[in-house]
Amino acid sequence: MKAQAATDTDRYRDAIQRIKQRLGDRLSTASAVCEKYGKDESFHPSLPPDAVATVHTTEEVAEVVAICAQHHTPVIAYGTGTALEGQVGALNGGVCINLAAMNEVLRVNAEDLDVVVQPGVTRKQLNTYLRDTGLFFPIDPGADASLGGMTATRASGTNAVRYGTMRENVLALTVVLADGRVIRTSKRARKSAAGYDLTRLFVGSEGTLGVITEITLRLYGIPEAMSSAVCSFPTLDDAVNCVILTIQMGIPVARIELLDDVQLDAINRYSGTDFPVAPTLFLEFHGSTASVREQAETVQSIAHDHSGGDFSWTTDPEQRNKMWQARHDAAYACKALRPDGQIWATDVCVPISQLAECISETKRDIDASQLVAPIVGHVGDGNFHLVLLVDHDDPDELQRAQALHERMVMRALSMDGTCTGEHGIGYGKLDFLQAEHGEAVNVMRSIKLALDPHNIMNPGKIVRV
Repeated sequence: MKAQAATDTDRYRDAIQRIKQRLGDRLSTASAVCEKYGKDESFHPSLPPDAVATVHTTEEVAEVVAICAQHHTPVIAYGTGTALEGQVGALNGGVCINLAAMNEVLRVNAEDLDVVVQPGVTRKQLNTYLRDTGLFFPIDPGADASLGGMTATRASGTNAVRYGTMRENVLALTVVLADGRVIRTSKRARKSAAGYDLTRLFVGSEGTLGVITEITLRLYGIPEAMSSAVCSFPTLDDAVNCVILTIQMGIPVARIELLDDVQLDAINRYSGTDFPVAPTLFLEFHGSTASVREQAETVQSIAHDHSGGDFSWTTDPEQRNKMWQARHDAAYACKALRPDGQIWATDVCVPISQLAECISETKRDIDASQLVAPIVGHVGDGNFHLVLLVDHDDPDELQRAQALHERMVMRALSMDGTCTGEHGIGYGKLDFLQAEHGEAVNVMRSIKLALDPHNIMNPGKIVRV
């Protein structure tokens, strides 16, 4: 083993020296820099790479990857570091490719409602750029994540119930493969029956099959009218059943978010809001003025039938933004509930008909565990999150948290759901992926080895090789 480790170190050093010759000061081996790029926003510890290479073009990415391939050196792509399952940790060392400087909007095709961007462009940056075009990009995971990272993790967020996830909104990709080859997965046409759907293969691959360097995305016209509302309920079941009926009736609500009483209390304290401390829905409606009014009146009626209170409305952009910013700051609000605890954020997704039972059983589990674990979720598509606040230095507390987490995931799987609706697998949910997919994981492994035979692309994530 020592001889093998020495061989790996020699290979990595040779690769890093060659990359240094190409990139100069844009290749760093400083320990503080490597430590930063080995950590995401999850509770997983920093696993630093041996070097961080900041790149500017697809050609530079291809050169770096080709050098790493020749020396069997791991490659880990990095966007903004907002992942939640350890996706950026360098489990085996290697070279981190920092894509933050590849942050240009390359082309807006307004007539075709699409845009071509580099992977370092963030979602907020893109929408600021589009502001004067009458168009916007709707996928909104909360964090101002890079679009490359959002593509790699198949992100979604609060708008997914109406606009879908990254899977539905990525039209084409430019990808650097594990041997340094550059491919484009598709054209800009809205549909194609030409060969394997390589675009969907790389969306959600978490950097294990290649490095994404250009993304073509769908855009949408900014709605004529937008209205947001808050509605509280006496119980979680009432709130969730209101959501289920809303979706089953086909009402095209743009956002419908659930927050339990613990989460509402945390938000009020952190964001200075004064929402009633009760199970609550945050809603938003998009469309024409008439259609927004009709949608809202219908959902208000459904809410009343499930013991919900009157809607608290706002069409003012500043008030709407304040409301949704409070929702996006939910994790930080949770952290403030227990400053000495560490956030362990996780998520599952179940068929909408199973959502009430899944959330109710999870809530009972939380109460029995005596842990602080607010519930928040994009419940319009059956996806909800648990934000556990845990002292990782307390073995008993950590054990209770692990047991609660495992029961939540296995409960979702038993209901024909998934172990993650949007956080991804990374290395934090490897075992749950096996439990969910069984033999299909071996097919994923075969695809991985076909495209990356030396296992250099973000090794140790999604599948074990």
